[in-house]
Amino acid sequence: MKEILRIEKLTKRFDTVEAVKSASLSIYHGEFLAILGPSGSGKTTILRMIAGFEKPDSGSIVFDGQDIADVPVNKRPFNTVFQDYALFPNMNVARNIGYGLSIRRVDPRKIRERVEEALEMVALPGYGKRYPDQLSGGQRQRVALARSLILRPKLLLLDEPLGALDLALRKQMQITLKQIQEKVGITFIHVTHDQEEGLSISDRIAIIHEGTLQQVDTPRKVYFQPSNCFTASFMGENNMINGRIKAMGSDLVVMDSELGEIKSQHCLCCEDMAVGDEAMIVIRPESIMVGSAAEGAVNLFDAIVRRRVFTGSEEKMLVSTRTAPERELMIKLHFLAIAHDEQAVKLEDRAGIRIGWKPENCWIVPANGKED
Repeated sequence: MKEILRIEKLTKRFDTVEAVKSASLSIYHGEFLAILGPSGSGKTTILRMIAGFEKPDSGSIVFDGQDIADVPVNKRPFNTVFQDYALFPNMNVARNIGYGLSIRRVDPRKIRERVEEALEMVALPGYGKRYPDQLSGGQRQRVALARSLILRPKLLLLDEPLGALDLALRKQMQITLKQIQEKVGITFIHVTHDQEEGLSISDRIAIIHEGTLQQVDTPRKVYFQPSNCFTASFMGENNMINGRIKAMGSDLVVMDSELGEIKSQHCLCCEDMAVGDEAMIVIRPESIMVGSAAEGAVNLFDAIVRRRVFTGSEEKMLVSTRTAPERELMIKLHFLAIAHDEQAVKLEDRAGIRIGWKPENCWIVPANGKED
């Protein structure tokens, strides 16, 4: 893929706080990149520096081979969509969308054509004469997108654009946003703190914590192969088990853990680790098998059911192994799997059960939570 934008060693301080610490990242033409992190992690500061609203203290922002760190906002071929939409309440939808073209003195007939195209693009044909207060939250968000896209920017920056929507509408707009991006082929950089949102709509995710980029990878790799403890704990629910490396091979790593011996697949995180190092074993709750399904698993333990929690499409089961009775593990069972497993259906609190998982379904990260 062709690189469209690159930030190199980008740093930003606010008084004594270093909000972004020497961040480097390449963004590619036509991709949907999500910058994901908790509140105060520095994700919005990175976006604002790319947009030109904040000036970096050091580092470069390279667009099409040119460092634009000192180029003013209005000279950058980017547009930004904010969480509050920032629509003009006294203008109808058509005038809101066409506003940027009108101040550029584009011919009115051309503006009307482009507005109609933009309305079709965001699935709002015929809405041109309505006013913002006559629209739903999702419709206002689509108008804000159309207003940005009509200017045909090289890059669209989105700062928590779905944050003000209720859950059902937010999920619907996630799909719409991805569909629009694929249709127009413009590079989107999307800032969010919502892990599910980042996983569901992006081509790649950049995880940031305390101003430092932790991992940049595809959603699947970030979820199933986190590079450190922070990414593992931030991206969904996990069981994280303390341990020490006992043996290392080209395929498997053997750990002495608080549960006993655990075998994990050798992964990139293990490259700079050695026998005797402390580490964390990470297991997704949905990767743990129970009952007859667990038989034959390499990592197999006798356990006791502590409690079960029904959540609709799945059931969470909290168990502890006989080797570590004080240490609870979470297991997620899809309701269809439970329905076809008589043993799982009949399990009650304090019941004994076998649990297990495959080496390829767990991984090892450095115990200090940072990449080496």
